[in-house]
Amino acid sequence: MDGLEVRPARPTERAAVDALHEREWGGPYVVAHDTRHDVRTLPTLVAVDGDTVVAGALTYHVDGDGLEVVSLVAAVPGTGAGTALLAAATSIAAEAGLARVWLITSNDNLRALRFYQRRGMRLVHVDRGAVDRARHLKPEIPLVGEDGIPLHDELVLERRTAVEG
Repeated sequence: MDGLEVRPARPTERAAVDALHEREWGGPYVVAHDTRHDVRTLPTLVAVDGDTVVAGALTYHVDGDGLEVVSLVAAVPGTGAGTALLAAATSIAAEAGLARVWLITSNDNLRALRFYQRRGMRLVHVDRGAVDRARHLKPEIPLVGEDGIPLHDELVLERRTAVEG
């Protein structure tokens, strides 16, 4: 997709963003670090193509010295929407004086690990059993994830901004 524009989501794009979250997460709730996030209530960036079609969405939360990416979803992987959204979130963090951009993924999500590490993020922590605990907040989380990998742990990745925190 040429000519992607990244900007804050508009109210008229809510349905398209919700549809992406429904497809990726089964609804508007994401559980990470023992917290149930309603992505509809979080600041949201969208990547839109020249036709104003939502190509991806990123929701985030600012806390302490960092910007946490709560959800990053591309309508079609490999189009550059995810990369553009992550770059925009990193710029927002730096402009706000935040020292890092960070996120959580699950131990089975090899595609996400590849994506984030190729974009400068580093693995900084493993929370053993976090996904097992998350099932208390979101019982529909499967026991086995992508590639047949048992789903148990959360992996924390971060990228430091130019701001020292």
